[in-house]
Amino acid sequence: MTEEQPFTLIAKYPGFEVRHYPTYVLVQVETKGEFSSAASRAFRPLVNYISGNNRAQEKFAMTAPVLHAPDKKATNHTVSFVLPKDVSLKDLPIPMDAQVSTIEVPGHFAAAVKFRGLADYEHFKTLGNQLLVNVKSAGLKAVGDPYYARFDPPWKPGFLRRNEAIIALDGYPSKGN
Repeated sequence: MTEEQPFTLIAKYPGFEVRHYPTYVLVQVETKGEFSSAASRAFRPLVNYISGNNRAQEKFAMTAPVLHAPDKKATNHTVSFVLPKDVSLKDLPIPMDAQVSTIEVPGHFAAAVKFRGLADYEHFKTLGNQLLVNVKSAGLKAVGDPYYARFDPPWKPGFLRRNEAIIALDGYPSKGN
């Protein structure tokens, strides 16, 4: 069974839930181009890194989800693997591929909406925009742009695929929560 990024469910709101993510480490690649092809191009260097293409030749288990953060114009993309929860940035081997970088993400609150099926950029953008509206309507403050989380391999039938749109929150819990 694939390890999934841990979080604690904090609250449910109309159209989304609030979670707390503890600090985690990402291995990521920045790429340009169309949404789907950019994700595909970034995937191989990330798989190579967790398969031992790093200075220590250390291997890491594949985890879920794969994160995909397009910029506002969807021309630049950051695609990331969440490393297993016991991995710390200070012990992480240096990538052999210059495209690959590592980053530690501090613990934070985030709003998330789950959805099934294939998700092209327009579908994701629609869900991300609705998530922003729902967060604001709930009196919460979003930070940055929504990003996309994909949990299933590409060979899984589209109608069974699990996905999420997620956005970080500022100042949660706010008064009254």
